Amino acid sequence: MTADANEAYDEYALLLDAVRGIRWPARAVVRGGMSGAHTSRLRGISAEFTEYRPYRQGDDPRRVDWKLFARSNRAYIRLSNDRAILPTMVVLDASASMGFPVATSGKWKLAAQIGVALGAVARSSGDPVGLVIAKGDDSVLLPPRTRGTVIHEIIGAVSTTAPGGSEPIAPTVSIAAQSAGRVVIATDLLGDSAELLTVAGRLVAAGREVYVIHVIAGEELEPSPDSMMVTDPEAADVRRALTGATRDAYLNAFGEWRERIAHDCADTGIAYFTAVVGDETTDHLARRIAAPRGVAATA
Repeated sequence: MTADANEAYDEYALLLDAVRGIRWPARAVVRGGMSGAHTSRLRGISAEFTEYRPYRQGDDPRRVDWKLFARSNRAYIRLSNDRAILPTMVVLDASASMGFPVATSGKWKLAAQIGVALGAVARSSGDPVGLVIAKGDDSVLLPPRTRGTVIHEIIGAVSTTAPGGSEPIAPTVSIAAQSAGRVVIATDLLGDSAELLTVAGRLVAAGREVYVIHVIAGEELEPSPDSMMVTDPEAADVRRALTGATRDAYLNAFGEWRERIAHDCADTGIAYFTAVVGDETTDHLARRIAAPRGVAATA
């Protein structure tokens, strides 16, 4: 590992310590495959007993509960839930708007932390983890892996990326999902949001878990009253005055847009979360995302 890679890893060391021990169970039973931490749709002979059923011709005799047979003179098969892996792909939006605020690149830094944190959580369960940084021709692709260095590779990739460009990310999500059962998308949704949610909805319909993490800067929720002019980071020639009535109109439109996004995600089965820069620690955000449905994360 290079000195730069070691330095980047050190910057994330506290975050990795904070997310250690978080478990991220699948939201539904997983299609069978390699043994892992998630409940599989397959029924097998693992130690996690679920029920008995009568022996049928063709069943493996090794699965007969012979002690029960000795007591009842009837042959029953022990059924149990096998365990399976859930390959996880993290997709990070690295378009120019993610570099806001310009002075801190706060949205990108939070998205990178989310990617590292959730990658580490998935990896701790034995799941293969991969990364896509969506940035047009400069996109980065790390296919899902289980090897111990995968989190180092993710940290190295996000640490050497600076947001820029305005390319859509929906096509990148489609490619990333081909090798994943769980897809996590950290984005500000300021580009091709309609196309992105359409792709995400199709993935859900195909049986994949999809998480959309809506990254928002505090300045987007409450613009400074001193701001007289705002510029679109992905189109520098687009400028708008933000004073008085226009500021109120922006706040109303932004709030309605967020509500519409959340509603559309709920309708299609996409797990939707907001992540406001500076609003909560990244490890608490990771706990909130990984918590089973209906369970609130605690600090």
